[in-house]
Amino acid sequence: MNKGEATANQAEMLELFLTQIRYEGRNIHSYELVDPDGAQLPPFSAGAHVDIHFGQGMVRQYSLCNSPSERHRYVIAILRDAKGRGGSQRLHDHLRVQDRVRVSWPRNHFQLDPAARKVLLLAGGIGITPLKAMAHALQGQGMEFDLHYCARDADAAAFSRDLGALLDSGRMHLHFDHGDPSRGLDIAGLLRDVPAEGTHLYYCGPAGFMGACAQAAGHWPAGTVHSEHFKAPERAPGGSAQEGGGDFRVEIASTGQCIAVPADRSIADVLREAGVAIETSCEAGLCATCKVRYLAGEVDHQDYVLDPSEQREYLTVCVSRARSELLVLDL
Repeated sequence: MNKGEATANQAEMLELFLTQIRYEGRNIHSYELVDPDGAQLPPFSAGAHVDIHFGQGMVRQYSLCNSPSERHRYVIAILRDAKGRGGSQRLHDHLRVQDRVRVSWPRNHFQLDPAARKVLLLAGGIGITPLKAMAHALQGQGMEFDLHYCARDADAAAFSRDLGALLDSGRMHLHFDHGDPSRGLDIAGLLRDVPAEGTHLYYCGPAGFMGACAQAAGHWPAGTVHSEHFKAPERAPGGSAQEGGGDFRVEIASTGQCIAVPADRSIADVLREAGVAIETSCEAGLCATCKVRYLAGEVDHQDYVLDPSEQREYLTVCVSRARSELLVLDL
């Protein structure tokens, strides 16, 4: 994470000016945001995202897809998803050039490992957005990398203008399946061999693509495989983020207040009801906005963003449950 990128002060907001909306592919628009006074924006590292605040409590996370070397603008790209929670549709339908947009400082849970000597990037559909920023960063560093971009067809592949040079140089490879995954990239074949030492894999895309990448890279060395989910994976039939642990209690370390958490409610819900201020965003364990340190207890994490080292100290109160009767939260 670059110095200046948001850490604990996630509540600080930017009011940015929308200068450009550009067609990038079928149902995909990119949005360029700048400081209204022309000032430099807070720095970000490849893989970072920002929260876009729509008002009325609606907040959505979008990856920054421009080069991290650019301090004058943030660029996000959004697929209009008719089956989503409404954020992408609202943004496509209502945002206009010259609008003011409330944006969080950048946060990054999908960072490039500085120890890597070679990088393999796999993008599925709109999952290209964080990997595009990574490609820009790696190219600037002179790092060896390959980008495989999977889409239904050429019209569904975003950023053809921006990524054309990578395609011409042989660093990017396009794979169009026309709706039949068997005609697309052979992910299992690509990842079958044990990678050379220092090789890292980054992948992002829809659920089926994510599952295929995870399965194909299961034998890669620990710490060399990195992923980011745009949506929480579907749980097994009958499973939910609120199951797996039943009722339990949370204790607020600073006051000793003990709060019961029923099996059908989240920790975030009961904390808010008890008057404990908790900032949440995705409510699906994807963004770490609600990350809280815990001091005691055994956690059933259920998130998709904290790495194992973070999970030893933190939980996400929107989805985490307890395996013990009590969790003590550092609040």
